[in-house]
Amino acid sequence: METLHSKKITKATSTSATQQIIDIAEVKEDTVVLKNGSFRAILTVSAINYDLKSSDEQEAIINQYQNFLNSLDFPTQIIISSRKINMDKYLDFLETKEKSQPNELLRLQISEYRNFISELISVSNIMDKNFYIVVPFAPLENTEAGFFSKMFTIFNPRKGILQKRENFETYRSQLYQRVDHITASLSGIGVRVIPLKTQEIIELLYNSYNPQVFTPTDLADISKLDLKNQLN
Repeated sequence: METLHSKKITKATSTSATQQIIDIAEVKEDTVVLKNGSFRAILTVSAINYDLKSSDEQEAIINQYQNFLNSLDFPTQIIISSRKINMDKYLDFLETKEKSQPNELLRLQISEYRNFISELISVSNIMDKNFYIVVPFAPLENTEAGFFSKMFTIFNPRKGILQKRENFETYRSQLYQRVDHITASLSGIGVRVIPLKTQEIIELLYNSYNPQVFTPTDLADISKLDLKNQLN
């Protein structure tokens, strides 16, 4: 299975800086470039309520998904991200609306709804689930490179990638041919697939590598960001 990072991350000590163990060299033009020169696109995928479908619809979904899997001639990674939703701002919003509502009946309904939400979050966590597909592409040149070229890439990953910058558009085009195939195949099942933009990828990576400080972050202009520092 293709992954976004190597297995060494799970074995790293707590004193290791994140930027030293992640395999990501840079993110540009909606594409993740790894230190070994391979590429990744990240797609956000909508969900469908399978249980609400009729038996015929469920069978059709299974058959179409099976056909989709059989059509793949490259590996993919499916990621499910679960985050606890902070409802405080929403409750404050409801309280403000309740106080400003002149209609007594509507004010009562807002109050009851706000109390219901408060009781609900007191007994269970409200979770937000997001689904992603990671699509890989590895240029053949990386597997056929000579010894000195490989050593240069290992010790100077960024310079190695910069040397091949003229090939970036070609490789990215081939990567997004795979993205188009996945998008078309899953659309037939009723699933909406959207490739993440550069800013969205950076935010996803930042929040994934820094779960202890996760907040809905509005990052600055990406042209002013240093990805390595953001992931540290």
